[in-house]
Order: sequence, then C-alpha cells, then structure tokens
Amino acid sequence: MYKKPSEEEIKKMLTPIQYRVTQENGTEMPFENEYWDQEEEGIYVDVVTGEPLFCSKDKYDAGCGWPSFTRPIDMDFIKENLDLSYDMVRTEVRSKYGDSHLGHVFTDGPKSEGGLRYCINSAALRFIKKEDMEKEGYGQYLKLFEED
Repeated sequence: MYKKPSEEEIKKMLTPIQYRVTQENGTEMPFENEYWDQEEEGIYVDVVTGEPLFCSKDKYDAGCGWPSFTRPIDMDFIKENLDLSYDMVRTEVRSKYGDSHLGHVFTDGPKSEGGLRYCINSAALRFIKKEDMEKEGYGQYLKLFEED
C-alpha cells in the first residue's frame, strides 16, 4: 500500500516548499503555485506517498489562487482535523498514510456538487496525466474519466 518514507528520505525527495507545506503545515502563495490554473486531465497524488487524492474532473476555479476540488477521489485516503491556528476555525485536510498537510476544506464550494471546496496546496501534490496513469500504476482510476 502507501507508506510514509523516513524523515531523511522525505528531506531528500522534496523541494523546500514541498517540505514546508507537507511536513510543517505551511501554505504556498496563491496564484504563484504549479497547479492553481491547470486544466489538463489526470489525477493529483500525494507528493510524498503517491496516494491518489483528487481528480481533474472535480477541479474548478474557485478564484482563490490554489487548486480547488469538490471532492477527493476516495475519502479513504483523506483525513480531516480541526485547525484552530491563526485565530480561525477551519478543517485541515491531510493524506491518510503519508500524513502530509494538503490544505483545508471549506463549505463555500459549488452547491450543485455538494457545497465543499477542498483548497489544496500545489506543493503537496504531484500531477499524473491521464495518458500516463496506467504506466504509473493508477490505471484503476481511468474509470473516473468514463462518461456516465
């Protein structure tokens, strides 16, 4: 399954911003991150463990400058925690196995899609193009792109 690498391995594999976001609960700058305006088809996985997290079909422009999604691919790969930092009440989103800080979930998303907005740091994600999903071991998620 998915396993969090050692601290030493994580430091070697991540860039400074990826490390700060995923391991130290940081946040990257809005509109100055890799995936905020990406529109390509594929899935987003945890940059540390590869856990499948979000699908491009559930991504939308929330105008906030970070990638926003209406739902995760599978709640089994997500955990949510109460976050009281910065004198705010928020719900933090972390990956289940890697325990990577991903971002936060808010209730101001599209009502037609359930009303949630998963506001996620690009630095916590690795994007896998739809055409590369099979060879990267995510072929079972190609069904997400089939028409209903």
